[in-house]
Amino acid sequence: MKTDYVHLGDCVEYLRQIKAEHPGGVFDLAFADPPYNLKKLYDQYDDTLAEQAYLDWCNAWLAGMADTLKPGGSLFVLNLPKWAIYHAAFLNDRLDFRHWIVWDALSDPRGKLMPAHYALLYYTKPGGTPTFHPLTTDAPDRCARAACRTTRQSAECELTDIWFDVFRIKHKRDRDAHPCQLPEKLMERIILLTTNPGDLVFDPFCGAGTTALAARKLGRRFVVTDVDPNYVSITTAKLATPDVPRASVRKPKRSASKREVELYLQNLARELGRIPTEAEITPAMLDKIDALYPYRGAALKRAKVALPA
Repeated sequence: MKTDYVHLGDCVEYLRQIKAEHPGGVFDLAFADPPYNLKKLYDQYDDTLAEQAYLDWCNAWLAGMADTLKPGGSLFVLNLPKWAIYHAAFLNDRLDFRHWIVWDALSDPRGKLMPAHYALLYYTKPGGTPTFHPLTTDAPDRCARAACRTTRQSAECELTDIWFDVFRIKHKRDRDAHPCQLPEKLMERIILLTTNPGDLVFDPFCGAGTTALAARKLGRRFVVTDVDPNYVSITTAKLATPDVPRASVRKPKRSASKREVELYLQNLARELGRIPTEAEITPAMLDKIDALYPYRGAALKRAKVALPA
């Protein structure tokens, strides 16, 4: 098996191949941040599956990851709590449960109760001694921004299963051409927590290459896969030029803001007593929605907060 490698292809089929070649397992750490079935705009993947079809697909790669872990190896899965409960039920029959980690990363408002965390499931494979290195983090009452850390005395505490000090990449100017890019700090923490230098890390959804970059930076080997040749190209290019700083991206000024769009949609929802349809929105506002959101449904959902529970 080739390591330190970005593989173009379906992860389920790749994992079947690795299982046949290494029936005793080969990966020390497997991490997955799959599409969340939220109608995101991926180039080569349909993010609008029926619920059972999505879960069946998830179970296929979860089983493949569990099968290809070494005994004692660690598996992490990041997803929305809605899906994580199904992942946990599936994995409980195959691996040893360790933690349900709360990644306290504020998301977009979708209703009356704002979602504020992602579920990060942590399992290990029976039959071996898991690798685990205790880590520390900033105290929860201290600001974790770099500017604050340089102007205060150190105040650290033991890492818990609530991760409040790792922030999502919120701005397009800080992202590659990928809708759901993870911060490197998240992957660095997972790798440092559960692997040793030289260990082999696997990620079936390499995306913009965060896992591969973090693994190589920390002296681990890696194998990552993706079905999209564009993401494979992004990751390969970043690995080839790791010390090249990201080019500054200046976004053009917009003729509209999300606040303007959402206030319009919420007022319209109050008038109608329901979420409006596209046909009930003015063409000019639809143009603004198209300029600001990845798809129109993402804007229409924002109207829900104006309706009675």
